[in-house]
Amino acid sequence: MPVKTFKSYKEFRNVIESGKPIVVDFWASWCGPCKIISPVFERLSDIPDYHSDLEFWKCDVDEQQDAAKDAHIRAMPTFIFFKEGVKKKELVGANPPALQTLVSEAAKQVRVEPFEPKGSQRVEPQM
Repeated sequence: MPVKTFKSYKEFRNVIESGKPIVVDFWASWCGPCKIISPVFERLSDIPDYHSDLEFWKCDVDEQQDAAKDAHIRAMPTFIFFKEGVKKKELVGANPPALQTLVSEAAKQVRVEPFEPKGSQRVEPQM
């Protein structure tokens, strides 16, 4: 699955607020480590076990400064896993094994569903 690129701050907010599970690569064109790890991120996005559960996005911090500010980006590259609009996990730096771990753990979190025995009924809290 191809990695998508945020074209605007509005698009960034819409995707985050959609609640979809996503992994975002915050990078800069002048960042050497970003260039080194980018192909690793691309390859991870092509693995069926990952792309069936997650969306992969890139955010150029120079072009999308408001998005970088919202995500509290202080160094590049930074990879963030968002789920249900909330930052769940973050990795700073170009560390391929750590990136694979972040993506793998993110995919596992997406697949985990609450256990409900057959025939049970979910009880909603009363307000």
